[in-house]
Amino acid sequence: MIYTLENDSLKVQVNSHGGELWSIQTKDGAEYLWQGDETYWKDRALNLFPYIARLTEGKYMLDGKTYEMPIHGFVNSSDLEVEEHTAQRLVLKLTDSENTREMYPFAFVYWLTYELVGNKLNVTFAVENNDKKVMYFGVGGHPGFAVPLEKGLEFEDYCLQFEAPGNPIRVGFSEDCFVNGEDSEFILSDGGKLPLAHNLFDQDAIVLTDMAKAVTLCSEKGTRSVRVSYPQMNFLGIWHMPFTDAPYVCIEPWSALPSRKGRIEDLSKQPNLVHLPAGERYENTWSIEIF
Repeated sequence: MIYTLENDSLKVQVNSHGGELWSIQTKDGAEYLWQGDETYWKDRALNLFPYIARLTEGKYMLDGKTYEMPIHGFVNSSDLEVEEHTAQRLVLKLTDSENTREMYPFAFVYWLTYELVGNKLNVTFAVENNDKKVMYFGVGGHPGFAVPLEKGLEFEDYCLQFEAPGNPIRVGFSEDCFVNGEDSEFILSDGGKLPLAHNLFDQDAIVLTDMAKAVTLCSEKGTRSVRVSYPQMNFLGIWHMPFTDAPYVCIEPWSALPSRKGRIEDLSKQPNLVHLPAGERYENTWSIEIF
């Protein structure tokens, strides 16, 4: 089901299936969110939990047992329950079930909260560990934004402007999109700018760490822009479908990374996953600002 949030600045729609953002419009009807197209990418703004991206062979180990889980976990394919819905706030919830425990052997509650504040949409992931053991997971967003944002401009007219000086580190990935340990400095131009070009993504996603905690999609030739901030996230993915002229770019705040190349990860030992003790709660808020 599609739920609507609205204030004097924005109208936002969210699909309870996957808790996926469905639309972000300004009051003049301009659409900022990618609207999905099978030609390039059918999704719009996936939510990632309890794992980010790929597991080697689709498997992981925990407590001596092997489990299978699809790419990006299972929230994006789940129907979330509406816990609260007001004009400017929506709280969705997913509780563990027999189906989730086959993939992920924990008792948990996952909340996804969208809240409008002026021209900003705050997105909060919250996880409560209702088990008697430490819970291991990652959370992340995968929103796509339309590029160009206005008529008369081209994809190459846009850039991503990072909001702090310095060059981040690009996380090394194998050709099949697993972490390979070959990290390198990622050179930005003009005080933190990454000009967009379709061939940037011919090696799939660009994943950064040690990066600025906010980035703006903008064009010197245009008036519309999108700022994504992610103060608690350690990684940022930038992506569109490789070897295409896809008219969007995904700006993806991640708390963790996918599996290392050739390794079926033990979740309790994989670096950068959240370790949430029994009975405790985790929260992580990021935001999308529309200009």
